[in-house]
Amino acid sequence: MSRNLIHIKDFSKEELYEVFRLADQIAADGYRDKILQGKTIVLFFPESSIRTRVTFEKGIRQLGGDTILFPPSALDKREKPEDVIRYLENWADAVVVRHSDLELVENLAKHANLPVINAMTSENHPCEMIADMYSLSKVCPDFINKKFLFLGANGNIGKSWKEAAELMGFDLEQCCPAGYELDGIRTYRSLDEAIIEKDIICTDSIPGKAKEDFKGYQITLSSMQKANAGAILNPCPPFYRGEEVSEDVIASDYFVGYAFKRHLLEVQQAIIILLQKYQHKQ
Repeated sequence: MSRNLIHIKDFSKEELYEVFRLADQIAADGYRDKILQGKTIVLFFPESSIRTRVTFEKGIRQLGGDTILFPPSALDKREKPEDVIRYLENWADAVVVRHSDLELVENLAKHANLPVINAMTSENHPCEMIADMYSLSKVCPDFINKKFLFLGANGNIGKSWKEAAELMGFDLEQCCPAGYELDGIRTYRSLDEAIIEKDIICTDSIPGKAKEDFKGYQITLSSMQKANAGAILNPCPPFYRGEEVSEDVIASDYFVGYAFKRHLLEVQQAIIILLQKYQHKQ
């Protein structure tokens, strides 16, 4: 069976730092390692995907590989995932899939003899979290010793931050109204209280049905000023001004979102390289 990335915990802490090392090497060497030369990566992405799809497609081509793109709906048929993946093994060297159903992605990986990478489900978003942690390591090498606050509902981004905290060992707390709590972490109702002594503030977009409940839960310039000196704001895109974040805080020096996502390219390439290396060892 192949090594896959379906959950952050599929990698050890040491392997995540190896991803960071490879990402540094990729950025420094200018993509000289054409590890995917002559290889084909099958992608399942919706039309609405922007950042993740662009960086995966560009990254694969910079590493010498070719891509074949399908919509996720191609997997929504009576044919079982284990049969789809076993046929794809005849021609593909890896699969990158963005699909709402985590169980479907897990079943692809379970029966695969080639690497399967989860590019997002309704339950988690491992590549995005690994890239965010790598970006944090560039501006704050001791980020695992910092205090994190997540403002948002119990969704795929919050669950991924929780999984990252459990693996890496950093302190994570949540701020949300009742009914939206992540299991097993301290939760605040008051944002003014929650943000005190925090260093890294992360958000997720508010689900449409939850907007009324989240009124009053918005990161603003004045709320960021209550956090620790040097605190940063990293909202998960797509973010919406006037909802989970204010216009003034996005225009401030606290906001690091655009620069952080720049590293998606190198990190996703590093993940592919590491999984390909494991594949060659089999």
